[in-house]
Amino acid sequence: MANRKLLIVTNVDWFLISHRLVIAKAAVKTGWKVYVACEDTGRGNEIAVDGIDFIPLSISRSGVNPLEEYRTYRSFVKLYKRVKPDVVHQITIKPVVYGGLAAKVTRVPGVVNAISGLGYMFTGNRLGIVQKIILRMMKNGFNRSKVAVIFQNQEDKMVLEQSHILTANTMVHLIKGSGIDLGIFNYSTLPPLDRIKILLPSRMLWDKGIRELKEASDTLKDKYKNKIQFLLVGMADNNNKAGVPEEYLREWEDGDYVVWKGHQSNILDYYQQSHIVVLPSYREGLPKTLIEACAVGRPIVTTDAIGCKDCVDEGINGFKVEVGNSSALADAIEKMILNPDMIQTMGKAGRKKAELEFDINDVINKHLEIYQSLL
Repeated sequence: MANRKLLIVTNVDWFLISHRLVIAKAAVKTGWKVYVACEDTGRGNEIAVDGIDFIPLSISRSGVNPLEEYRTYRSFVKLYKRVKPDVVHQITIKPVVYGGLAAKVTRVPGVVNAISGLGYMFTGNRLGIVQKIILRMMKNGFNRSKVAVIFQNQEDKMVLEQSHILTANTMVHLIKGSGIDLGIFNYSTLPPLDRIKILLPSRMLWDKGIRELKEASDTLKDKYKNKIQFLLVGMADNNNKAGVPEEYLREWEDGDYVVWKGHQSNILDYYQQSHIVVLPSYREGLPKTLIEACAVGRPIVTTDAIGCKDCVDEGINGFKVEVGNSSALADAIEKMILNPDMIQTMGKAGRKKAELEFDINDVINKHLEIYQSLL
């Protein structure tokens, strides 16, 4: 049993660290020889711990150049031939697509495909020729025995069902997000309400609703400039097609009413300093930031988008507004500003939701069971 090999593949190191490293560590403890392959942006040393072998793998996250994409596919084939895993766990769209084909060609015995949100390519009206090719490639990779697919929400599952990608042999699992360590992200009492801090913990992408939040902050500014503060915590992702230019963010922030902190490793501190968490995203798998907000006990203002809506029980631990509606976003934030008791009550309800639905230990155990089922 000690020789069984698990290969986890995703796009970039920081995503693996924040979303799946605990699962890799748990697999090592239960007897798996674990390899992790992804792009190394300088944090690969944080992955190569506790017996995990880290393999740098270059993946263009949003490129569509045919030659580059073919090279990416070939790199998956070489990787799988080299490692010879018993089970490969492929996370995010490109690893699922190219890894699925490579696993089939190299005859990897068991495959786990994690559909953690269909992402940029499937938001708005982007289902064009490129998306259709991706779906066809996915169908090819899925058409084999011993394939398990993990969805974070029902809507993504429906997309693949309607596209006839899931077969009668596909083992389908619904796991609500990446989970949260409820001991680390424990309930935190609210800071003083003399100035209400509204936190956006997210990469700075248009698809995260950055434009709508700016418009909402502009709407609220005259009435509440000295009573509220918007905190933006997240990097400007210049390699993403939906990335918000730094100039836009610099023009928006003024160092007082709106503050952009960039990427911060101590994100828990910012949840604890804040009163409200906001994420006006267009589409998610099931956003880890909103799970973290629930765990810490902060009310949420988000959208009724796929993934986001699963983190909020309307009027209980937050509010959901229409995607792209900055006016409704401003109104929802204002409701909380005018009702400090609501902030407290909703925050406590969020913590209860996290305890019932998002415990990391449940997520780890489900993954280990899936790996075992494919041996």
